[in-house]
Amino acid sequence: MAPIGFLDLGPGYLDPELVPTDTIGRAYSAALARYGDTALAYGHNQGALPYRAALARHLTRTDAEPWTPAHLLTTSGTSQALDTLASAFSRPGDVVLTEATTYDLALNIFRDRGLTVSPVTCDADGPDPDAMERTVELVRASGRRVAFAYLIPTFHNPTARLIPTARRIDLVVAARRQNLLIVEDDAYADLFLDGTEAPPSLTALATWDGVLRLGTFSKTLAPGLRLGWLGGSPVLCRRLADRGVAHSGGSPSHLTALAVAELMQDGGYVEHLERLRPRLAHRRDALSAPLRERLRHDFTLRPVQGGMFTWVELPPWLLEQEAVARASAVSVLVQPGSRFGSREPAVRLAHCAHPPTRLRSAAAGLAGVWNQKG
Repeated sequence: MAPIGFLDLGPGYLDPELVPTDTIGRAYSAALARYGDTALAYGHNQGALPYRAALARHLTRTDAEPWTPAHLLTTSGTSQALDTLASAFSRPGDVVLTEATTYDLALNIFRDRGLTVSPVTCDADGPDPDAMERTVELVRASGRRVAFAYLIPTFHNPTARLIPTARRIDLVVAARRQNLLIVEDDAYADLFLDGTEAPPSLTALATWDGVLRLGTFSKTLAPGLRLGWLGGSPVLCRRLADRGVAHSGGSPSHLTALAVAELMQDGGYVEHLERLRPRLAHRRDALSAPLRERLRHDFTLRPVQGGMFTWVELPPWLLEQEAVARASAVSVLVQPGSRFGSREPAVRLAHCAHPPTRLRSAAAGLAGVWNQKG
């Protein structure tokens, strides 16, 4: 919770004005009316079939490969899925490959599981496939095991980078040569903001061979739903569904999954996305356009085609912690790039959680204090 009077540009979740509260409420009512007390029972280990079937149809519309319910496992969100994968596919001391700058809370999950994080060199298009292979070979030569590579190819958190199709193919090929599992975090895939859908997922390009894809409704509907999904080969999904935690209580978020299935089946989810994207783009522009116009030429703002974040690379004369302190002096809270592993001074700004008027005001304040050299 930000101090009173401060605008916090850190949280990556929707402005309450963008959350379709009434629509979600109706979906829960529809699910209870349709399924009765079975909606309140333990769910199927792999997840409620109506949810997985509706989700498979949604993913098939955006991917090159036909998804089926067998390719999907219900999760309570990306964080829970990452912890499950770290438990299922690694042991303490193993290495996880990540992009050099990546989602900070994923790093916490990996470290909690006793894993060592090894960053892979990136360029403007994303992780370098050759560097990824070399890293795998070096880790294995040292006698250690690589558990998997964790990548965010679409509207990356924190940089908003979108990996192009050619690079995605190269990454899949490189991973296959090394027998390396890729975990693809696709939390923002539905949040393209400029009318062009994201390239095919790594999972689809690999035809589910050696890639697991994670998605969530926390970013598009509401974080409190605690509902997501894991996509992969039917064999891997069955293996994960057969773990003891699922036998103990079935799939997580069973009622919520049935409610979201109602939204997807009646077109409500797509209608919500069509309303959400331009409103989120308006917020992005309210923050980034004034910054691009007012900041000195030696600041760099990455293009933002989708997602929730604007990444600002700082000039050499402005230290990262100084930039954070100056922002706080004008009652704006920002995230330092070092939190995400960045070795270059930068800050991450979230444009998703506040109305445009407040974002424009924050941009003016940030430009005013950041432009002061010396």
